[in-house]
Amino acid sequence: MVNWWQGDPILKAMDVATVYPEDYGAVCAAFGAAQAYLEGAEADGFPAHMCGYARNCLGYTARMIELGEIPPEAPMGGMPQPSLLLASGALCDARYKWFQALGRYLDAPLWVLELPHPGVKEGLMEGAGEGNIYFIAQQLREFISFLEKLLGRRMDWGRLDETVDSTMEMNRWWHRANELRRARPCPMHSRDFWSSMPASLYMANDPGETAGLYRQMYDEIKSRVDNKIGALKAPERYRLAFLELPPWHSLDFFNQLAERGWNFVIESWAYHPPRPLDLDRVSDPLERLARYSYHWLTGYYPKANQAEEWWGYFAYPYLEYVRDYQCDGVVLHPLLSCRTATNHLMMVRDRLMKKLKVPSLVIEGDIVDLKLFDPARALSQAEAFEETMDHYKKLRKEAGLGW
Repeated sequence: MVNWWQGDPILKAMDVATVYPEDYGAVCAAFGAAQAYLEGAEADGFPAHMCGYARNCLGYTARMIELGEIPPEAPMGGMPQPSLLLASGALCDARYKWFQALGRYLDAPLWVLELPHPGVKEGLMEGAGEGNIYFIAQQLREFISFLEKLLGRRMDWGRLDETVDSTMEMNRWWHRANELRRARPCPMHSRDFWSSMPASLYMANDPGETAGLYRQMYDEIKSRVDNKIGALKAPERYRLAFLELPPWHSLDFFNQLAERGWNFVIESWAYHPPRPLDLDRVSDPLERLARYSYHWLTGYYPKANQAEEWWGYFAYPYLEYVRDYQCDGVVLHPLLSCRTATNHLMMVRDRLMKKLKVPSLVIEGDIVDLKLFDPARALSQAEAFEETMDHYKKLRKEAGLGW
Protein backbone atom coordinates (compact mmCIF):
# COMPACT_ATOMS: atom_id res chain seq x y z
CA MET A 1 0.00 0.00 0.00
CA VAL A 2 1.33 3.47 -0.84
CA ASN A 3 3.09 4.76 2.29
CA TRP A 4 4.81 7.94 1.09
CA TRP A 5 8.35 6.55 1.24
CA GLN A 6 8.21 5.28 4.82
CA GLY A 7 8.47 1.55 4.22
CA ASP A 8 9.40 1.31 0.54
CA PRO A 9 13.17 1.93 0.89
CA ILE A 10 13.28 -0.67 3.65
CA LEU A 11 11.66 -3.26 1.41
CA LYS A 12 14.01 -2.36 -1.44
CA ALA A 13 17.05 -2.73 0.81
CA MET A 14 15.87 -6.21 1.80
CA ASP A 15 15.19 -7.33 -1.79
CA VAL A 16 11.43 -7.54 -1.36
CA ALA A 17 9.56 -6.98 -4.64
CA THR A 18 6.76 -4.48 -4.17
CA VAL A 19 3.32 -4.48 -5.83
CA TYR A 20 0.79 -1.72 -5.12
CA PRO A 21 -2.96 -2.43 -5.44
CA GLU A 22 -3.77 1.31 -5.74
CA ASP A 23 -1.54 1.52 -8.79
CA TYR A 24 -2.98 -1.71 -10.14
CA GLY A 25 -6.50 -0.34 -9.61
CA ALA A 26 -5.58 2.53 -11.93
CA VAL A 27 -4.16 0.03 -14.44
CA CYS A 28 -7.36 -2.06 -14.37
CA ALA A 29 -9.47 1.07 -14.85
CA ALA A 30 -7.31 2.27 -17.76
CA PHE A 31 -7.52 -1.16 -19.44
CA GLY A 32 -11.28 -1.44 -18.91
CA ALA A 33 -10.91 -4.51 -16.68
CA ALA A 34 -11.95 -3.01 -13.35
CA GLN A 35 -15.73 -3.28 -13.63
CA ALA A 36 -15.84 -7.06 -13.21
CA TYR A 37 -13.61 -6.88 -10.11
CA LEU A 38 -15.72 -4.08 -8.61
CA GLU A 39 -18.85 -6.16 -9.12
CA GLY A 40 -17.14 -9.19 -7.58
CA ALA A 41 -16.27 -7.22 -4.45
CA GLU A 42 -19.83 -5.89 -4.17
CA ALA A 43 -21.17 -9.44 -4.54
CA ASP A 44 -18.99 -10.38 -1.56
CA GLY A 45 -20.65 -7.69 0.54
CA PHE A 46 -18.33 -4.69 0.16
CA PRO A 47 -20.36 -1.48 -0.37
CA ALA A 48 -20.28 0.44 -3.65
CA HIS A 49 -19.21 3.64 -1.91
CA MET A 50 -16.03 2.04 -0.53
CA CYS A 51 -12.66 2.95 -2.08
CA GLY A 52 -12.54 1.92 -5.74
CA TYR A 53 -8.92 0.80 -5.41
CA ALA A 54 -9.88 -1.43 -2.47
CA ARG A 55 -12.89 -2.95 -4.22
CA ASN A 56 -10.85 -3.62 -7.36
CA CYS A 57 -8.20 -5.32 -5.22
CA LEU A 58 -10.70 -7.39 -3.23
CA GLY A 59 -12.59 -8.47 -6.35
CA TYR A 60 -9.35 -9.32 -8.15
CA THR A 61 -8.02 -11.29 -5.17
CA ALA A 62 -11.24 -13.24 -4.77
CA ARG A 63 -11.06 -14.28 -8.42
CA MET A 64 -7.35 -15.19 -8.14
CA ILE A 65 -8.04 -17.45 -5.16
CA GLU A 66 -11.04 -18.98 -6.90
CA LEU A 67 -8.95 -19.87 -9.96
CA GLY A 68 -5.83 -20.80 -8.00
CA GLU A 69 -3.74 -18.60 -10.29
CA ILE A 70 -3.50 -15.06 -11.66
CA PRO A 71 -6.70 -14.40 -13.69
CA PRO A 72 -5.98 -14.74 -17.42
CA GLU A 73 -7.77 -11.46 -18.20
CA ALA A 74 -5.70 -9.47 -15.68
CA PRO A 75 -3.93 -6.51 -17.35
CA MET A 76 -0.12 -6.36 -17.43
CA GLY A 77 0.35 -9.79 -15.92
CA GLY A 78 -1.78 -9.24 -12.81
CA MET A 79 -0.77 -9.15 -9.15
CA PRO A 80 0.81 -12.22 -7.52
CA GLN A 81 -0.19 -13.72 -4.20
CA PRO A 82 1.84 -11.80 -1.60
CA SER A 83 4.17 -12.98 1.12
CA LEU A 84 3.47 -9.85 3.17
CA LEU A 85 0.82 -7.15 3.33
CA LEU A 86 2.24 -3.72 4.23
CA ALA A 87 -0.57 -1.32 5.08
CA SER A 88 -0.59 2.32 6.11
CA GLY A 89 -2.83 4.30 8.41
CA ALA A 90 -2.16 7.58 6.58
CA LEU A 91 -4.98 9.75 5.26
CA CYS A 92 -7.39 7.37 3.50
CA ASP A 93 -10.50 5.85 5.05
CA ALA A 94 -10.06 2.27 3.84
CA ARG A 95 -6.32 1.86 4.48
CA TYR A 96 -5.41 -0.96 6.86
CA LYS A 97 -9.02 -2.21 7.19
CA TRP A 98 -8.89 -2.98 3.48
CA PHE A 99 -5.76 -5.09 3.92
CA GLN A 100 -7.27 -6.67 7.00
CA ALA A 101 -10.28 -7.64 4.86
CA LEU A 102 -7.92 -9.38 2.43
CA GLY A 103 -7.49 -11.95 5.19
CA ARG A 104 -10.79 -13.37 3.94
CA TYR A 105 -8.89 -14.57 0.84
CA LEU A 106 -5.17 -14.51 1.66
CA ASP A 107 -3.03 -16.17 4.30
CA ALA A 108 -0.35 -13.48 4.61
CA PRO A 109 0.97 -11.50 7.61
CA LEU A 110 -0.13 -7.84 7.88
CA TRP A 111 1.99 -4.94 9.13
CA VAL A 112 0.66 -1.39 9.49
CA LEU A 113 2.77 1.78 9.33
CA GLU A 114 1.35 4.97 10.80
CA LEU A 115 2.00 8.53 9.64
CA PRO A 116 0.74 11.06 12.22
CA HIS A 117 -1.03 13.97 10.56
CA PRO A 118 -1.97 16.64 13.09
CA GLY A 119 -3.75 19.87 12.27
CA VAL A 120 -1.74 22.99 11.42
CA LYS A 121 -1.84 24.57 14.87
CA GLU A 122 -1.33 21.24 16.63
CA GLY A 123 1.56 20.29 14.36
CA LEU A 124 3.38 23.52 15.20
CA MET A 125 3.04 23.13 18.97
CA GLU A 126 6.36 22.89 20.80
CA GLY A 127 7.73 19.35 20.62
CA ALA A 128 4.93 17.98 18.43
CA GLY A 129 7.00 17.59 15.27
CA GLU A 130 9.99 16.00 16.98
CA GLY A 131 7.72 13.68 18.93
CA ASN A 132 5.98 12.50 15.77
CA ILE A 133 9.29 12.01 13.96
CA TYR A 134 10.61 9.94 16.88
CA PHE A 135 7.44 7.81 16.76
CA ILE A 136 7.80 7.20 13.01
CA ALA A 137 11.48 6.23 13.32
CA GLN A 138 10.75 3.81 16.17
CA GLN A 139 7.97 2.05 14.27
CA LEU A 140 10.31 1.67 11.28
CA ARG A 141 12.83 -0.09 13.57
CA GLU A 142 10.09 -2.43 14.70
CA PHE A 143 9.13 -3.06 11.08
CA ILE A 144 12.71 -4.03 10.24
CA SER A 145 12.81 -6.47 13.17
CA PHE A 146 9.57 -8.01 11.92
CA LEU A 147 10.94 -8.36 8.38
CA GLU A 148 14.19 -9.91 9.61
CA LYS A 149 12.23 -12.63 11.40
CA LEU A 150 9.82 -13.14 8.50
CA LEU A 151 12.51 -13.33 5.82
CA GLY A 152 15.21 -15.03 7.88
CA ARG A 153 17.93 -12.51 6.99
CA ARG A 154 19.41 -9.36 8.46
CA MET A 155 19.09 -5.80 7.21
CA ASP A 156 22.06 -4.47 5.24
CA TRP A 157 22.26 -1.04 6.86
CA GLY A 158 24.76 0.31 4.35
CA ARG A 159 22.43 -0.60 1.51
CA LEU A 160 19.49 0.96 3.34
CA ASP A 161 21.47 4.16 3.75
CA GLU A 162 22.14 4.28 0.00
CA THR A 163 18.51 3.46 -0.83
CA VAL A 164 17.20 6.28 1.36
CA ASP A 165 19.59 8.74 -0.32
CA SER A 166 18.56 7.47 -3.77
CA THR A 167 14.89 7.90 -2.87
CA MET A 168 15.42 11.55 -1.98
CA GLU A 169 17.56 12.10 -5.09
CA MET A 170 14.81 10.56 -7.22
CA ASN A 171 12.25 12.94 -5.77
CA ARG A 172 14.54 15.96 -6.06
CA TRP A 173 14.63 15.53 -9.85
CA TRP A 174 10.90 14.82 -9.99
CA HIS A 175 10.23 17.99 -7.96
CA ARG A 176 12.53 20.06 -10.20
CA ALA A 177 10.81 18.74 -13.33
CA ASN A 178 7.43 19.87 -12.03
CA GLU A 179 8.79 23.28 -11.01
CA LEU A 180 9.59 23.93 -14.70
CA ARG A 181 5.89 23.74 -15.47
CA ARG A 182 5.44 27.29 -14.21
CA ALA A 183 6.71 28.47 -17.61
CA ARG A 184 4.42 29.91 -20.28
CA PRO A 185 3.48 27.98 -22.29
CA CYS A 186 3.55 25.10 -19.81
CA PRO A 187 5.82 22.38 -21.28
CA MET A 188 4.17 19.42 -19.54
CA HIS A 189 0.50 18.54 -19.25
CA SER A 190 -1.23 16.66 -16.42
CA ARG A 191 -1.65 13.62 -18.65
CA ASP A 192 2.14 13.26 -18.60
CA PHE A 193 2.23 13.87 -14.86
CA TRP A 194 -0.22 11.07 -14.12
CA SER A 195 1.74 8.74 -16.41
CA SER A 196 5.04 9.59 -14.69
CA MET A 197 3.98 9.87 -11.06
CA PRO A 198 3.85 6.12 -10.21
CA ALA A 199 7.62 5.72 -10.59
CA SER A 200 8.06 7.89 -7.51
CA LEU A 201 4.96 7.18 -5.45
CA TYR A 202 4.88 3.42 -6.14
CA MET A 203 8.56 2.56 -5.93
CA ALA A 204 8.45 -0.54 -8.09
CA ASN A 205 11.94 0.07 -9.48
CA ASP A 206 15.32 0.85 -7.93
CA PRO A 207 15.15 4.54 -6.91
CA GLY A 208 18.68 5.16 -8.19
CA GLU A 209 17.64 4.09 -11.70
CA THR A 210 14.40 6.06 -11.42
CA ALA A 211 16.37 9.16 -10.44
CA GLY A 212 18.16 8.91 -13.76
CA LEU A 213 14.85 8.68 -15.63
CA TYR A 214 13.47 11.74 -13.85
CA ARG A 215 16.66 13.62 -14.61
CA GLN A 216 16.17 12.81 -18.30
CA MET A 217 12.60 14.06 -17.99
CA TYR A 218 13.88 17.26 -16.36
CA ASP A 219 16.34 17.79 -19.23
CA GLU A 220 13.59 17.27 -21.81
CA ILE A 221 11.20 19.70 -20.08
CA LYS A 222 14.01 22.24 -19.62
CA SER A 223 14.73 22.07 -23.34
CA ARG A 224 11.06 22.71 -24.08
CA VAL A 225 11.05 25.69 -21.74
CA ASP A 226 14.19 27.14 -23.32
CA ASN A 227 12.64 26.79 -26.76
CA LYS A 228 9.17 27.98 -25.64
CA ILE A 229 7.53 24.69 -26.66
CA GLY A 230 4.22 24.04 -24.90
CA ALA A 231 2.61 20.72 -24.08
CA LEU A 232 -0.39 21.33 -26.35
CA LYS A 233 -0.68 21.22 -30.11
CA ALA A 234 -3.23 24.01 -29.82
CA PRO A 235 -2.32 27.43 -28.36
CA GLU A 236 -2.43 27.58 -24.55
CA ARG A 237 -5.67 29.48 -23.88
CA TYR A 238 -6.19 28.46 -20.25
CA ARG A 239 -3.92 27.18 -17.48
CA LEU A 240 -5.63 24.90 -14.97
CA ALA A 241 -5.05 22.75 -11.90
CA PHE A 242 -6.71 19.34 -11.46
CA LEU A 243 -7.75 18.17 -7.96
CA GLU A 244 -7.72 15.36 -6.69
CA LEU A 245 -7.34 11.92 -8.35
CA PRO A 246 -8.15 11.59 -12.08
CA PRO A 247 -10.68 9.27 -13.77
CA TRP A 248 -8.14 6.63 -14.75
CA HIS A 249 -10.66 4.97 -17.07
CA SER A 250 -11.17 8.18 -19.08
CA LEU A 251 -7.80 9.90 -19.38
CA ASP A 252 -8.64 10.80 -22.98
CA PHE A 253 -10.85 13.46 -21.38
CA PHE A 254 -7.65 15.46 -20.77
CA ASN A 255 -6.75 15.19 -24.47
CA GLN A 256 -10.16 16.47 -25.50
CA LEU A 257 -9.75 19.49 -23.25
CA ALA A 258 -6.23 20.01 -24.59
CA GLU A 259 -7.73 20.43 -28.04
CA ARG A 260 -9.66 23.40 -26.62
CA GLY A 261 -6.42 24.96 -25.38
CA TRP A 262 -6.76 23.78 -21.76
CA ASN A 263 -3.31 23.09 -20.30
CA PHE A 264 -3.39 21.37 -16.92
CA VAL A 265 -0.19 22.67 -15.34
CA ILE A 266 -0.36 21.30 -11.76
CA GLU A 267 -2.20 18.59 -9.83
CA SER A 268 -3.06 17.36 -6.35
CA TRP A 269 -0.28 18.01 -3.86
CA ALA A 270 -0.52 14.55 -2.25
CA TYR A 271 0.89 12.88 -5.37
CA HIS A 272 3.78 15.26 -5.78
CA PRO A 273 7.13 14.61 -4.05
CA PRO A 274 8.12 16.53 -0.92
CA ARG A 275 9.89 19.82 -1.39
CA PRO A 276 13.65 19.28 -1.02
CA LEU A 277 14.80 18.93 2.57
CA ASP A 278 18.42 19.12 3.75
CA LEU A 279 19.05 15.99 5.84
CA ASP A 280 22.81 15.70 5.29
CA ARG A 281 23.51 15.99 9.03
CA VAL A 282 21.12 13.16 9.92
CA SER A 283 23.21 9.98 9.92
CA ASP A 284 20.49 7.49 10.90
CA PRO A 285 18.67 6.39 7.70
CA LEU A 286 15.46 5.67 9.62
CA GLU A 287 15.43 9.15 11.10
CA ARG A 288 15.99 10.55 7.59
CA LEU A 289 13.02 8.53 6.34
CA ALA A 290 10.89 9.68 9.26
CA ARG A 291 11.77 13.35 8.75
CA TYR A 292 11.28 13.07 4.99
CA SER A 293 7.82 11.47 5.11
CA TYR A 294 6.66 13.84 7.83
CA HIS A 295 7.95 16.80 5.81
CA TRP A 296 5.89 15.66 2.83
CA LEU A 297 2.77 15.95 4.98
CA THR A 298 3.56 19.00 7.11
CA GLY A 299 6.02 21.03 5.02
CA TYR A 300 3.28 23.55 4.21
CA TYR A 301 2.28 24.12 7.84
CA PRO A 302 4.40 27.21 8.65
CA LYS A 303 3.08 29.16 5.65
CA ALA A 304 -0.45 27.89 6.19
CA ASN A 305 -0.23 29.13 9.78
CA GLN A 306 0.96 32.56 8.61
CA ALA A 307 -1.95 32.72 6.16
CA GLU A 308 -4.37 31.57 8.90
CA GLU A 309 -5.40 28.60 6.79
CA TRP A 310 -5.81 26.06 9.55
CA TRP A 311 -6.81 23.11 7.37
CA GLY A 312 -3.41 23.40 5.78
CA TYR A 313 -2.47 19.91 4.73
CA PHE A 314 -5.44 19.58 2.40
CA ALA A 315 -6.60 23.05 1.40
CA TYR A 316 -3.73 25.50 1.79
CA PRO A 317 -1.22 24.04 -0.75
CA TYR A 318 -3.59 24.90 -3.58
CA LEU A 319 -3.44 28.59 -2.76
CA GLU A 320 0.30 28.38 -3.43
CA TYR A 321 -0.03 26.16 -6.50
CA VAL A 322 -2.70 28.24 -8.23
CA ARG A 323 -0.80 31.48 -7.58
CA ASP A 324 2.67 30.15 -8.48
CA TYR A 325 1.52 28.35 -11.63
CA GLN A 326 -0.84 31.22 -12.56
CA CYS A 327 -3.93 29.09 -13.07
CA ASP A 328 -7.03 30.53 -14.72
CA GLY A 329 -9.27 27.83 -13.28
CA VAL A 330 -9.38 24.63 -11.26
CA VAL A 331 -11.17 21.36 -12.03
CA LEU A 332 -12.38 19.65 -8.86
CA HIS A 333 -13.09 15.92 -9.15
CA PRO A 334 -15.23 14.71 -6.21
CA LEU A 335 -15.14 10.92 -5.90
CA LEU A 336 -18.05 8.84 -4.64
CA SER A 337 -15.61 6.20 -3.40
CA CYS A 338 -12.99 8.45 -1.75
CA ARG A 339 -14.12 10.77 1.02
CA THR A 340 -10.55 11.75 1.85
CA ALA A 341 -9.91 13.10 -1.66
CA THR A 342 -13.28 14.85 -1.72
CA ASN A 343 -14.26 16.32 1.65
CA HIS A 344 -12.05 19.42 1.37
CA LEU A 345 -12.76 20.35 -2.24
CA MET A 346 -15.59 22.79 -1.57
CA MET A 347 -13.38 24.55 0.95
CA VAL A 348 -10.64 24.77 -1.68
CA ARG A 349 -13.15 26.27 -4.11
CA ASP A 350 -14.16 28.87 -1.54
CA ARG A 351 -10.60 29.86 -0.59
CA LEU A 352 -9.40 30.13 -4.21
CA MET A 353 -12.29 32.39 -5.12
CA LYS A 354 -12.06 34.63 -2.06
CA LYS A 355 -8.28 35.01 -2.02
CA LEU A 356 -7.25 34.69 -5.67
CA LYS A 357 -10.44 35.20 -7.72
CA VAL A 358 -9.88 31.86 -9.47
CA PRO A 359 -13.05 29.87 -10.30
CA SER A 360 -13.54 26.12 -10.01
CA LEU A 361 -15.42 23.61 -12.13
CA VAL A 362 -16.87 20.62 -10.26
CA ILE A 363 -16.96 17.39 -12.28
CA GLU A 364 -18.13 14.36 -10.31
CA GLY A 365 -16.72 10.94 -11.07
CA ASP A 366 -14.54 8.17 -9.72
CA ILE A 367 -11.02 6.82 -9.98
CA VAL A 368 -12.03 3.28 -11.00
CA ASP A 369 -15.80 2.99 -11.52
CA LEU A 370 -16.55 4.04 -15.10
CA LYS A 371 -20.30 4.15 -14.38
CA LEU A 372 -19.85 7.23 -12.19
CA PHE A 373 -18.21 9.45 -14.84
CA ASP A 374 -19.99 11.09 -17.79
CA PRO A 375 -17.39 12.48 -20.25
CA ALA A 376 -20.01 14.06 -22.54
CA ARG A 377 -21.59 15.99 -19.69
CA ALA A 378 -18.16 16.99 -18.39
CA LEU A 379 -17.19 18.40 -21.79
CA SER A 380 -20.40 20.42 -22.01
CA GLN A 381 -19.66 21.89 -18.55
CA ALA A 382 -16.13 22.71 -19.67
CA GLU A 383 -17.31 24.74 -22.64
CA ALA A 384 -19.50 26.92 -20.42
CA PHE A 385 -16.69 27.27 -17.85
CA GLU A 386 -14.50 29.08 -20.38
CA GLU A 387 -16.70 32.18 -20.11
CA THR A 388 -16.29 32.06 -16.34
CA MET A 389 -12.49 31.85 -16.59
CA ASP A 390 -12.46 34.78 -19.05
CA HIS A 391 -14.54 36.87 -16.64
CA TYR A 392 -12.23 36.24 -13.69
CA LYS A 393 -9.12 36.93 -15.78
CA LYS A 394 -10.44 40.49 -16.07
CA LEU A 395 -11.21 40.70 -12.34
CA ARG A 396 -7.73 39.47 -11.37
CA LYS A 397 -6.16 42.04 -13.67
CA GLU A 398 -8.25 44.80 -12.12
CA ALA A 399 -7.24 43.59 -8.65
CA GLY A 400 -3.55 43.57 -9.59
CA LEU A 401 -3.09 39.88 -8.86
CA GLY A 402 -0.44 39.42 -11.53
CA TRP A 403 -2.05 37.13 -14.15
